Amino acid sequence: MPRPRNDNFLRALYRQPVTRIPLWLMRQAGRYLPEYCETRKRAGDFLALCKSADLACEVTLQPLARYDLDAAILFSDILTVPDAMGLGLYFETGEGPRFLRPLREELAINDLCAPDPYDRLAYVLDATRAIRKALDNSVPLIGFAGSPYTLACYMVEGGGSKDFRHIKTMLYARPDLLHRILDVTSQAVTAYLNAQIENGAQAVMLFDTWGGSLSGAAYREFSLAYMRKIVAGLHKEREGEKIPAILFTKGGGLWLESIAESGCDAVGLDWTVDLGDARRRVGDKVVLQGNLDPNVLFAPPEIIAREAEKILASYQAAGDDMTGLVFNLGHGISQFTPPEHVCALLKAVHAYPTR
Repeated sequence: MPRPRNDNFLRALYRQPVTRIPLWLMRQAGRYLPEYCETRKRAGDFLALCKSADLACEVTLQPLARYDLDAAILFSDILTVPDAMGLGLYFETGEGPRFLRPLREELAINDLCAPDPYDRLAYVLDATRAIRKALDNSVPLIGFAGSPYTLACYMVEGGGSKDFRHIKTMLYARPDLLHRILDVTSQAVTAYLNAQIENGAQAVMLFDTWGGSLSGAAYREFSLAYMRKIVAGLHKEREGEKIPAILFTKGGGLWLESIAESGCDAVGLDWTVDLGDARRRVGDKVVLQGNLDPNVLFAPPEIIAREAEKILASYQAAGDDMTGLVFNLGHGISQFTPPEHVCALLKAVHAYPTR
């Protein structure tokens, strides 16, 4: 199959020259868009939206209809994997995601098994095919999953957490149990991402939202080691094209060199890392993705443009050209972002010289 008509995102990941610096946004299909809120209301609830291939396709395309973005990302949720493992995912109003059966007991942990993505997660694969068809080769489609450690945080805590007391108690007191969870989850995530690739994803991304809450030694043992295992097990090519893998650890800038050695093609950075410093630290080893603070998008358009240009200038000053860069936010876009402010960001990034 030919490359998308706008292939700048893939070209950047291949370290090839681009006609403009590619930009997409983490959580680009979300509550900041009124059209998304309307579709979610029609779906009834968030899980129903995720589990409808037609509606997931609809919301994936909404930001592309509004903005000149350089990639689409599959609309789903990282917690679909533990839900498929039987933990009973639900969303509590005002509380976020919760699990009916959190993993605390040794017997339940030993019984944990990786689901067949073509069975328990078939609705995601249906959406992947529908989105790829609807894109009509306009821009690339990104698939994604949560990292094993981030998923384990939700699976053990039973939902979001401020102190990660349960999982960190397990990590230090019974590391064997946590390694069991991580091993099964890494098998599940590898199979899940490969299934997304088989059904049309042209790049994949691992979101390690909570890896940055660990000590350096614990991060390498309980988070990075399993992401490395997943990257090694991914399909590297499909339909004659390379399938790039992006790793993103929020708060992971301290370990950038180690992440760059994981076998991934690109490293996502949060806003705490200077992009030029990051480029000097890793050289041409990996592509970099990032990393505007999402809260900049609350500022006036001229400030948004100025802050984006600062990041681009920092990257440019650390190398000879602008190859090897995908522009993004340092984390997901806020639901309170004025939609028109995204236009200012796109205009500034796309206008920046590529040479």
